[in-house]
Amino acid sequence: MPSRPHRLDRSVFILAKPDTVFAYFQDSARWASWWGAGSTIEPRPGGKVYVRHPNAVEASGEVVDIKAPERIVFTYGYASGTPMGPGESLVTIHLAREASGTRLTLTHELADAAARDQHVQGWRYQLSVFANLVSNELHANAAERADAWFSAWAEPDDAKRRRDFEAIAAPAVRFGDRYSMLEGIDEVTLHAGAAQKFMPGMRLQRDGNARHCLGTALVNWTVPGPDGTPKAHGTNVFTFGADGKITAVTGLWNEG
Repeated sequence: MPSRPHRLDRSVFILAKPDTVFAYFQDSARWASWWGAGSTIEPRPGGKVYVRHPNAVEASGEVVDIKAPERIVFTYGYASGTPMGPGESLVTIHLAREASGTRLTLTHELADAAARDQHVQGWRYQLSVFANLVSNELHANAAERADAWFSAWAEPDDAKRRRDFEAIAAPAVRFGDRYSMLEGIDEVTLHAGAAQKFMPGMRLQRDGNARHCLGTALVNWTVPGPDGTPKAHGTNVFTFGADGKITAVTGLWNEG
């Protein structure tokens, strides 16, 4: 076994279940979406690991160990031989369930301290890209969930309103705006019914695309009047859990 006395460690929290995260180590299409078009992985001991970075730099190695959804270990190095050749370094990725998501811990073992130092920023960037890819896939329907949230607030039937909230939100969902500070689907359901009585005809509609990053989405909304002219407008901040359901919403009303 080659000597690799130098190592770097990095840990990130990803708001997704371990199975969801690990899928990116078992599927070449997902692997390529992380590293670059043409990258592939064979998810078995001895399987080939190939990375083609967007700048056409190529790296390769092989899977040493893999146990879903806990860890993958693979060798890694560059076709050019600089700063190390194919398979000359060792990458270990561990996944552990933590709170409502996954703690990813990466260790990269290398023969040379300078090569290690060159990869510190690279892994900081690559794991940030990776976390966003996982989150984007998990929350690809963020806009549709926001639409369903707005629709539920306007649902007149109490029982159906509750079912609508249960379909898209966590049981302990929190909601707050200028007029609300609520915890749990029971409170949200009752408050939405009361809002219809005190503000009849008020129905929020999404205005434009949802802007999503790492489980948080910003969604602009308007309240159209009978003639279509907006009577109010603002922005909701949606936070999503590892199961894709809404865990918190903060409503911001625009002035004027």
